Amino acid sequence: MIKKTEKIWMDGKFVDWDKANVHVMTHTLHYGLGVFEGIRCYETGNSPAIFRLKEHVERLFKSAHIFMLKIPYSQKEIENAIVQTVKINKIKECYIRPIVYIGYGAMGLYPKENPVNVAVSAWPWGAYLGEEGLKKGIRVKVSSFIRNHVNSQMSRGKVCGYYINSQLAKREAISCGYDEALLLDTEGYVSEGSGENVFIVRNNRLKTTPLTSILEGITRDSIMEIARDNGIEVIEERFTRDELYIADEAFFTGTAAEVTPIREVDGRTIGAGKPGEITRKLQSVFFDIAKGRNKKYKSWITRV
Repeated sequence: MIKKTEKIWMDGKFVDWDKANVHVMTHTLHYGLGVFEGIRCYETGNSPAIFRLKEHVERLFKSAHIFMLKIPYSQKEIENAIVQTVKINKIKECYIRPIVYIGYGAMGLYPKENPVNVAVSAWPWGAYLGEEGLKKGIRVKVSSFIRNHVNSQMSRGKVCGYYINSQLAKREAISCGYDEALLLDTEGYVSEGSGENVFIVRNNRLKTTPLTSILEGITRDSIMEIARDNGIEVIEERFTRDELYIADEAFFTGTAAEVTPIREVDGRTIGAGKPGEITRKLQSVFFDIAKGRNKKYKSWITRV
């Protein structure tokens, strides 16, 4: 269950959590066209810090641009709304959800002059795939559902309706006793998790799927930069599920998942069946940065 907080920012005003409602005929509710972001805010010891706020808001606007949604606020106004939402709710550590949606008005596939609305929520949310998963790794199933083709759903947008596919994959994985799903692309290569990017380690080299059929993850970008700064070779290259099976290490990245090790895929143990040395190193550096303990990357955090 969501741990509700006090206020939600809705179109320039703070509204009580329990009163932050939309009409049942809201266009996005019926047709799924809306864009959103997931952002984390971490406790740093003296003030909360939002991880890569600017990049997340930029991606929100890019998603809206792809789908011809004109956000009635500037990027700076949305950044400020996010900071103020964390501040007014007095949260030390939280997950933040800005969402842009088509509001009440005309029905049908073409929304005509319907308003474009924006809301920002923030609430405490722990490890998405579990604290134990962060420490010991998770079990993953390659899904029978594939990542949508790039010409059926444009992969650069973080769009509400796209996550129907992810929900199908996730439900299937859970029903089969696994923790998370992994989707292949339309040509059978590894794509991404239901809500995460994926990395493998082979021969001390870090490999991740290229930006052909995946969301351009901000945590993914962070891990690639951290790895290179620590002398780890990074390759963006397609790979098959059997290369994943024989990887030395594997892990997911994402705002919700953070850096979650993978210890098993389709009943096959990955490496030693526990988080490997490179995974642990990258995970440790990532959390040091997010929690304000690494000054080299201080530009990545926005203090509240």
